[in-house]
Amino acid sequence: MRTGEPLPSVGDVLAALATGLWHWDTAAGLVTVDAEAARLLGLPAEPATLTEAQTRARLHPADWNEITGVVPLAVAEGTLAEVRIRIMDEQGNVLRVVRSRSKPSYDRDRQAFELIGTLQEVTEPTPGTPAGRSAVTGDWRRSREAFLLDAGRALAEARSTEEVLRVAGGLSMPGFSPDGLVVFGVQGDRLTITGQHGHEPGDMNPFSDMPLATDYPAAEVARTGRAVYLSSPQEYKERYPVTWPLAQPFGRRSWAFLPLTVAGHTMGAWLAAFTYPVAFTPDERAVLTTVARMLAQALSRASAVESERELTEGLQRSMLPSLGPEIPGMRVAARYIPTGGGLQVGGDWYDMIPLPSGRFALVVGDVQGHDVRAAGLMGQLRIALRAYASEGHRPDAVLSRVSRFLHGIAHDGHDTRDARRARAEQADQSADLRFATCVYIEVDPATGMLEIARAGHPHPAIRMADGTVMMRPTAGGLPLGIDPDADYPTTRFALEPGETMMLCTDGLLETGGHDIDSGWLRLRAILEDHPADGRQGAADLESLADALVQGVHGPSSHHTTGPLADRREDDIALVLLCRTPERTARPAVRRTLLSVAQDEPDRITEARQHLRELLHDWASPDQVDSAVLLVSEMVTNVLVHTDTDALLLAEVTGEPGARRLRAQVTDTGDDLPHRRRPGELASSGRGLMLVELLADAWGVDPRGEGKSIWFALYESGGRSDGAGEAAAEGAA
Repeated sequence: MRTGEPLPSVGDVLAALATGLWHWDTAAGLVTVDAEAARLLGLPAEPATLTEAQTRARLHPADWNEITGVVPLAVAEGTLAEVRIRIMDEQGNVLRVVRSRSKPSYDRDRQAFELIGTLQEVTEPTPGTPAGRSAVTGDWRRSREAFLLDAGRALAEARSTEEVLRVAGGLSMPGFSPDGLVVFGVQGDRLTITGQHGHEPGDMNPFSDMPLATDYPAAEVARTGRAVYLSSPQEYKERYPVTWPLAQPFGRRSWAFLPLTVAGHTMGAWLAAFTYPVAFTPDERAVLTTVARMLAQALSRASAVESERELTEGLQRSMLPSLGPEIPGMRVAARYIPTGGGLQVGGDWYDMIPLPSGRFALVVGDVQGHDVRAAGLMGQLRIALRAYASEGHRPDAVLSRVSRFLHGIAHDGHDTRDARRARAEQADQSADLRFATCVYIEVDPATGMLEIARAGHPHPAIRMADGTVMMRPTAGGLPLGIDPDADYPTTRFALEPGETMMLCTDGLLETGGHDIDSGWLRLRAILEDHPADGRQGAADLESLADALVQGVHGPSSHHTTGPLADRREDDIALVLLCRTPERTARPAVRRTLLSVAQDEPDRITEARQHLRELLHDWASPDQVDSAVLLVSEMVTNVLVHTDTDALLLAEVTGEPGARRLRAQVTDTGDDLPHRRRPGELASSGRGLMLVELLADAWGVDPRGEGKSIWFALYESGGRSDGAGEAAAEGAA
């Protein structure tokens, strides 16, 4: 450079030194690289911005773990963060090794790290040559410790056999890296191949399913549990002349066969093969032995996890029923998703039971807990429910018998001759007594009539033919198993053509930090947004079931296990029942039916809520308030002035903007209501005055037993004062 010439830019200097520049902001989760850094990462040589996930995919898993560990330490000590990184290609092979040097800083306000650093390719001497030996000797021990730490961390994080083998195949040992790896297993008296790396498909077929008595190094290691080191082809040929012809075509120069031992049991062998001579010094043997032990532990853990998953999936398949043959006029869809904890099996279940009467029963239940005991009780309850239902009992009788059955299981075994021990056992078991919630519905496919008994379970929900969604409160009793003498009253109503009923456990409502109320609003929005025309038949109902599950935690299949299940706090059981729409079109009708008993005055609140949901899109809010007030007055009058129960029937007919609401309350009392003229201070007597004032039409109809009082409101607001209109409404 001549005197007076300007200095080259930093970018020119870095490019001349084949050094890339990168910037990482952990708050934004983005890594920005210049052209040289992009090239070193195996990307096109042009500036780019990558996400952390895209960057991590280019690096060896163990090296990424080392980076995330070195950065906080460098910030704490105020030093540079320096790491050697293996860049991987799409096939999982090491593309190159680079050295990264950076100066990290920590922003306390953002609680994030920011790093600016360089990447430079490391040119390593050829392994096995004198230069390679000389380069490694100086820092062998430090490199060995770092390698074993990284390898142990990466293998500990592997969750499946496939992932363990992938990590093992990517291990780059300090100073001597094998180019061929094989993991052998033992099955009976045969040697099997669990996985391999560095070979073409089919290359290892001659070694698969080999008898353990074969004169082959891996078979000997599996038999004896002692490692075999072969430093040269000559040594291999002399010691194992029978199988040397099988190994010779691979062109390797050195081999290490090590036992995979867990708890004193040799489960297989690990082969590390080299294309250059390796002397297998004590240090090298120590590294290989340590890796083999970590690999054996990782494979054992992965095998246990996979066996556990297979066991739980089999348990689920055996406990959960198929929905059986298609039912004329009805469609059913169901989902079960276990919780992510433990064995991924719990106490939620659903069932569909054919009944002697030609009807069928739907059951959804939830045993307290998410463990093996809960799953066992669930299986027993399901069998008991099927047995009692098959005997022809009504829904209330089925739940009463099942509750007594569960109570007997929970309290069994305390009547012993030693009273003190009995009390101690009872105290111990009282802490683990289980109960279950359940809803049992008997369905008549011909009429759509439902008879429901509920034991502490969430209420069913109904989506009407026009997409209106309502929670359908039903009478119920205590959860099963708490009181052996509990009663379970039943609720009857009809599922109209085109309507869909949803039954679920509280896991579907409460997953994601929701409570029952906010979870219901979330599901209600999904039910309302999903197409409700039913023209797609069963596929439409299946897609609705998927939408409900996906709205809670993402995509799922009919029975989901694995990573998706890991994010849930509770099991989920879901059943959808749809009555097939009629082929001949008829005016859309919204209808709700609710019974209020003399001893259930609190259900007047439910009646008001039902009516508001029925009129959720009514044009006039004032008319909605009037309708709610009138229904409340009519039901209250029945409870106050008679000794009978009240039955509310409300229907909405017509097209939006010109619809009609007709509400009637029926009782079995003989006394007809009459107008009164209450004084200014009277506390009652204004019910019929309100009906006459607020309704567009109203009337009282005597029945064979009892009477009905009704009123009508028109969405257009048209008031009718004619007796003929009232007579027509009464006839309706």
